[in-house]
Amino acid sequence: MISRVSSPSRYLMNHVPGISYFKIRGVKTRSSRAAFTLVELLVVIAIIGMLVGLLLPAVQQAREAARVMQCSNNLKQIGLACLNHESTIKFYPNSGWGYAWVGDSDLGMGWKQPGGWSYQILPFMEQQALYSIMGDGNMSTMNKAAGSTLLQTPLAFLHCPSRRTPKLYDGSTTDTGGNYTRPAQRAKSDYASCMGDYGYGQLEDIRTAPGYSNVTKSGYTPKNFSSVMNGIMYCLSQTSIGEVRDGTTNTYLIGEKYVQPENYEKSGNGDDMGAYVGTDDDNSRTCDPAKFYVSQDRTGYGAPASLAFGSVHAGSFGMVMADGSVQRVSYSIDKETHANLGNRKDGEVSVLP
Repeated sequence: MISRVSSPSRYLMNHVPGISYFKIRGVKTRSSRAAFTLVELLVVIAIIGMLVGLLLPAVQQAREAARVMQCSNNLKQIGLACLNHESTIKFYPNSGWGYAWVGDSDLGMGWKQPGGWSYQILPFMEQQALYSIMGDGNMSTMNKAAGSTLLQTPLAFLHCPSRRTPKLYDGSTTDTGGNYTRPAQRAKSDYASCMGDYGYGQLEDIRTAPGYSNVTKSGYTPKNFSSVMNGIMYCLSQTSIGEVRDGTTNTYLIGEKYVQPENYEKSGNGDDMGAYVGTDDDNSRTCDPAKFYVSQDRTGYGAPASLAFGSVHAGSFGMVMADGSVQRVSYSIDKETHANLGNRKDGEVSVLP
């Protein structure tokens, strides 16, 4: 017959050598205290929240540092493409005819090319197919439909990753003429060439379009703005490295452009015509010391800043020099130094602080 054990602990103590009642009671006591209390759980959650709050700014700074590096790399690639252009064609790209015109591969390089510098460097950025899209084999004709397609092709290297992504944005459709039909949305660029330290009001004076009829005309002489413009890339320019008298390491070539934050997604001052158009404040800026506007992007801060350099980054904006090197320039740079760096031939050789 099997008898009932009234007390398991007493039974083990009497029949199993080496086990005492107190050891068994200790095991029972430890097992009963294995769970967290609600207060302990709340304390742990609070500590984790504090740690996340401390780490989040550091993570954001690391991400922004990576974006600044990517932006500088974009400028580096653009600078190298401009140098390859100079090496191949014997002069830097120019800023094209005017905002009513986009690039046409039939018209080659130099003053005959209506598209801006961002179009002219496409063959040197592994974008030969996009460069050739406007070509129809005839220098005296234009393909407006292809021009619209070109304007609606965004490229990653033309965008600062801290500001916006390569996609289509609202553009101006009010103007007429030129060699493209204006689409409501178009690709844009966050970078602009430096035309020099000329006055803000002179933009209209240095923008001209020879027209298709003149590029094939024997003996036609285009306008020459070299006596007025002192930057490297401007309307109809054909500037060689030898003409950069102040030194290629001391002269701006292309840099980040200022854009109002409220215009990132829509058409606005200096950011309404698209990436591949000719001379306009969309792709060309100035270092005019009389109207010195160099700033981090600010809401409500518009024209004449639409012709200024700047960026979304805190503390500095990026500039690629005529030798292809990339520099971070402080917003607090002296205006005379900034103007001298934009002028290729004033004899005032300035060095970035």
